[in-house]
Amino acid sequence: MKWLLITSAALYLFGSYSRPLFVAGLVAELIHMGMRGQALGRLPLIGPHDTMAFFSTSIALMGLPFLYSRGAKKDSTLSWSIGALAALFALLALPFRSMNMPLPPVLNTLWFELHVALAFFAYGLFGIGAILGGLYLACNERTLLDLQYKASLIGYSFFSASMVSGGIWGYYAWGTYWLWTPKELWTSILWLFYSLYLHLRLKGSNADRIVAWAGIIGFGVTLFTYLGVSMLMKSSHSF
Repeated sequence: MKWLLITSAALYLFGSYSRPLFVAGLVAELIHMGMRGQALGRLPLIGPHDTMAFFSTSIALMGLPFLYSRGAKKDSTLSWSIGALAALFALLALPFRSMNMPLPPVLNTLWFELHVALAFFAYGLFGIGAILGGLYLACNERTLLDLQYKASLIGYSFFSASMVSGGIWGYYAWGTYWLWTPKELWTSILWLFYSLYLHLRLKGSNADRIVAWAGIIGFGVTLFTYLGVSMLMKSSHSF
């Protein structure tokens, strides 16, 4: 089924020439996720292969409304950038071995799947926000900054819901809503960072460039929370 990821990555990269190609790439990746899920009898959310593929799908799925938004319809740079980011994680998933075992009892709950899915939807939106911030810095078009704010606000809402569902999962798994492991610590840092970002707009137009840069830096914090903690630190969320 990895050929579906390769196909979707190619279609994402050509999506700047035709948005229907981007949609076709998303459909190919959704088919991959569906086939994986059907074979496993669960959402494919365990291990670097499945989580990177899910991250890629989340970026494309969350990015689709922005590609058809009024301020971005004529800008092929945005569609190529979102497609390139989605393609990157689709291709990064390929070298990793698929983990086909059943879910351990501690993970076999709807709260775990909801927690992870919502987190990746948020990560995808934070990535889109970073792209929009970079484009704003390049062309100084206010519409792009407004779209960045919307992407980050929706991502923040998803991430907050992910933290709530993660706390409920943690209670059923370990008898506590919160454990101060590196993952929980960096989750808190990420949530607080975007809380600050959402309030920067109150400073008015004089802070527009700071807001754009904050959205870009926030995605760096996002990637460390997802990949850095999972690969470099011992945690209940490590790969």
